[in-house]
Amino acid sequence: MIRLKPLLASLMCASLVCAALPAQAEQRTLRVYNWFDYITPKTLTDFKAETEVKLVYDIFDTNEALEAKLLTGNSGYDVVVPSNVFLAKQIEAGVFQPLDRSKLTNWQHLDPALMKLVEKSDPGNRFAVPYMYGTVLIGFNPEKVKAALGNDAPVDSWDLIFKEENIAKLKQCGVALLDSPSEILPLALQYLGLPPNSDKPADYQKAEALMLKIRPHITYFHSSKYMADIANGDICVAVGYSGSFSQAANRALDAKNGVVVDMRLPKEGAPIWFDMLAIPKNAANAEDAHVFINYLLRPEVIAPISDFVGYPNPNKDATEKVSPAIRNNPNLYPTAEAMTKLYTLTPLSRDAERARTRAWTRIKSGT
Repeated sequence: MIRLKPLLASLMCASLVCAALPAQAEQRTLRVYNWFDYITPKTLTDFKAETEVKLVYDIFDTNEALEAKLLTGNSGYDVVVPSNVFLAKQIEAGVFQPLDRSKLTNWQHLDPALMKLVEKSDPGNRFAVPYMYGTVLIGFNPEKVKAALGNDAPVDSWDLIFKEENIAKLKQCGVALLDSPSEILPLALQYLGLPPNSDKPADYQKAEALMLKIRPHITYFHSSKYMADIANGDICVAVGYSGSFSQAANRALDAKNGVVVDMRLPKEGAPIWFDMLAIPKNAANAEDAHVFINYLLRPEVIAPISDFVGYPNPNKDATEKVSPAIRNNPNLYPTAEAMTKLYTLTPLSRDAERARTRAWTRIKSGT
């Protein structure tokens, strides 16, 4: 609808024409803040067509970027998608409003076993709904890794990254890590035989020492750039999110550039995370936020998103609708055995958080 210009409207009202005009409702606007490359364009188009809601859809690539907006007290968004460990901290800070389950009629499709895992971050599942889940793992270019390390390259082990003799040889073809202390430092702790969720500042000094040994061989830290670079053959190894390597493999296929992208869930284990749909306490349009979340809970809506982004979703009635290439890939949908080695991340004490942040700053600067 094209609205009348203010001056014209006032003149019409002055001549009593306004009395004859039917009331026109303002178009509803929903503001969503989601991860980079994390939904199909068709999902958004179909939602807008069905609801006639205007969508403002913005993207971020780290939990830290989202948290910075949320903790200002006025994010400007109606739906946001934090990972579960950040969600737990943000719930404690009073950032979100409780969900109205009466408006989420598709809740029944959620997998109870996964909802139980999520309760560690959101007791009673009061504030958020899982959107996608996955792991942090290793993505690689088989040809380039073989050229650097030979046929026995430990692509299924964190030795590929944390053993200096391995990563030093991979430097020539490029290695990228997530720019996320909350996800990389737990890997270093685990590799050292320490608790991934350690609350001891001294443990972060040990993790820092390990990271500084391999730091000269890391090409860069970034939480989205690696997807395009590994698909283009510009890097050969990345530590990133499981589904991102599925997307990168598809990009390389579409580009017909001869690049192959593979991935492995390391045998030692890795973090499992959940990205959660939540409504900020100060959301301007909580009503349509519930409509949007309920829409994403439909099996026929969420399954194509899993196909597109390469991540499993927590909707038990959608699994059979997900592409076999994804649901039957143990690096994306972990096996029962692999699940026993996966761990969730939890919020740290203030002292440990400070120690981790300081360690990360030194790691990135290489000092």
